[in-house]
Amino acid sequence: MSELSGFTIGVTADRRRDELGALLERRGARVVIAPALRIVPLPDDAELRDATRRCVARPPDIVIANTGIGMRGWLEAAEGWGLGDSLRSALSQAYLVTRGPKARGAVRAAGLHDQWSPDSESCDEVLFHLMARGVGGEVIAAQLHGDQQPEFCTALRAAGAEVIEVPVYRWAPPIDSAPLHRLVDLINNRLIDAVTFTSSPAVGALLDAAGPARDSVIAALRSDVVAACVGPVTAAPLEALEIPVIAPARARLGALVRLLAEELPQRAVTIQVAGHEVVLRGHAAVVDGELKPLAPAPMAVLRALADRAGRVLSRAALLPSLPRGADEHAVEMAVARLRAGLGGPAFVQTVVKRGYRLPVD
Repeated sequence: MSELSGFTIGVTADRRRDELGALLERRGARVVIAPALRIVPLPDDAELRDATRRCVARPPDIVIANTGIGMRGWLEAAEGWGLGDSLRSALSQAYLVTRGPKARGAVRAAGLHDQWSPDSESCDEVLFHLMARGVGGEVIAAQLHGDQQPEFCTALRAAGAEVIEVPVYRWAPPIDSAPLHRLVDLINNRLIDAVTFTSSPAVGALLDAAGPARDSVIAALRSDVVAACVGPVTAAPLEALEIPVIAPARARLGALVRLLAEELPQRAVTIQVAGHEVVLRGHAAVVDGELKPLAPAPMAVLRALADRAGRVLSRAALLPSLPRGADEHAVEMAVARLRAGLGGPAFVQTVVKRGYRLPVD
């Protein structure tokens, strides 16, 4: 049994969803792929071409590389227009700021050298650094990351800089929104253990997709569902909503997966039932070290009984824990399936005319 066996984890990333999903599955997790947004490149966009020509005609004093995919896309688009060498020459003369290791990697792969990078990978730290350095009268080329950055660019202009905004790509809704709405439903019904985020816009897209269930989804992320972010910039919109967040010290997918492999097992509930050790892990129970996956209804009954271990719960008391539209007959069916899934009737006792209980040791 692997560290994440029995746990279900949602992936909201688009571009690297397969890589992240494979890393999680390798550790035993059940993965729900549900891209919240997709990246739409703009290689033929008029604004990008105009910004590129402005940088070639008047090489900027400062260049801000926000993302690796953005810088690669910009340089590739310039090559297509016959401006690749001219753009690299112009950028090589600038004070080059890279906001994180991916942007730095793209810059250096192009034969350029960055002069500074923020420890936090945040735009606020970049802005503070440039303001302290002085930007009055400087020409600054800011490669945008998916959407406009009005506050950032306005602050630079207010300090006396001429800012060339370089839009290389934009965020757009997923072509198929069904997986995202399914993920929202899983979060809302506490049928998923964690959701991973690799970009801050994905947070807003998920909550927008929730619609009327937005408050319920936020409540779930504040309590039963772990919000796991690749770094502090991604975590910021969740923290603004007072949602607890886990994030690795280094913004890497591998580090994010390792952190989840440490965090989720610690949340598992362990009880002694009828002489057996039973561990509740997401969508499965581990009985004496053997993983036993359970359907949502029997797992919900098991959790409800475990929350009040040893006490008798009536069918009416267990009913709210089941999926919507259930009745007391559904409780009986869930109990029967739970007994079969755990390995026998001894795991759940029937107390005549009262209900069910776990015979805890």
